[in-house]
Amino acid sequence: MANKNDTLKPPVVSALRGGSNQARVRDHNERLVLSLIRRNGSLSKAQIARLSGLSAQTATVIMRALETDQLLVRGTPVRGRVGQPSVPMHLNPDGAYSIGLKVGRRSADLVLMDFVGNVKSRLRSAYTFPITADIVEFVTSGTEKLLAGWKQEQLEKIAGIGIAIPFQLWNWGQLIGAPVEEMEAWRGFDLKSAISIATGFDAYLENDATAATGAELVLGRGREFENFCYLFVGFFIGGGIVLNNNVFSGPSGNAGSFGAMPINSSGPDYVRLLDRASIFVLESMLLKENRDPAILWQRPDQWGDLGETLNIWVEQVADSLLMAIIATCAVIDFSAVLIDGGFPEQVREMIVEATAKKLEQMKLEGIHPVKIHSGSIGPNAPAMGGAILPIVSRYFISQTAIYN
Repeated sequence: MANKNDTLKPPVVSALRGGSNQARVRDHNERLVLSLIRRNGSLSKAQIARLSGLSAQTATVIMRALETDQLLVRGTPVRGRVGQPSVPMHLNPDGAYSIGLKVGRRSADLVLMDFVGNVKSRLRSAYTFPITADIVEFVTSGTEKLLAGWKQEQLEKIAGIGIAIPFQLWNWGQLIGAPVEEMEAWRGFDLKSAISIATGFDAYLENDATAATGAELVLGRGREFENFCYLFVGFFIGGGIVLNNNVFSGPSGNAGSFGAMPINSSGPDYVRLLDRASIFVLESMLLKENRDPAILWQRPDQWGDLGETLNIWVEQVADSLLMAIIATCAVIDFSAVLIDGGFPEQVREMIVEATAKKLEQMKLEGIHPVKIHSGSIGPNAPAMGGAILPIVSRYFISQTAIYN
């Protein structure tokens, strides 16, 4: 297993060059090669040497070693006009695995992910509010289920467990209807250490919205855009900022806290974006109609027929997102905004379409043109973003990591 690390923060962008031919930094060069192949999909030895600045001989030795360690696999040879055919190398999906945990206010998700981001299996636990002991038990028993039947050589490929969780979870007890003492138990609780001790795997921790942003950037549509604003509609809406192909988390790790953004009001009791554009608002609407909102958390990919209530909520979300998007783009000239959330794909498309139509009707003098796009990961984005963290720590260059 990897060495224990402090909380991992999204990496800072830097050029993937500057390799060294010295044996003492061979580990760095291996990470460099893996990072380049991760970014480009597949590369030949000659391409690796050119992009990394390593000598052809060093690149060859490293790639052979990575192939021996089952981290790389050969692709189909590409024949050129002269000389030997070029053999592209890919990341081996079965070269490494990681586990991702999302701790939410109404549910927790656990995913097992391979080296290239494929989710092999997943588990979900829905609850009224999160309890520290229950979360640790869910991870402990869930990990046993996910890895049941695995051989020792497979278990040795588990890089660790990445945790995606809202910061200051204890501050929202009243809003989610949780007892004060249960939520206060989260204050000072070292979830990362508790999970590491319970499972035997190294654990890493990140803000849930930042993790979801990283998942979209690395595994979803984020690769299409160099800079974009990412909005994830969960129990509370959150999101992230991507600049120069890098998740920007800020000094506190909480940049992109869109839920706190004021909309259409002023004063100390202003209305926040999360008060209008979150799934808990839909939950409240259903409760007022004496309808059970449990489906929202038990089956985030299939809500069934919620009727006109859903349509009303979607319009409210779109109106609120519109104001937030305009305000955000007035500060940073994003050309793309990606919207995703913990809901079915059909609901996501309804929100994206409604928001885009409203944006087209606005007068946006002085603001760079921006286009609304659908995210692609869906409800699993925070957990998958968590699962990326151990892979980054163990196999990729930390400065650029997998977020680049």
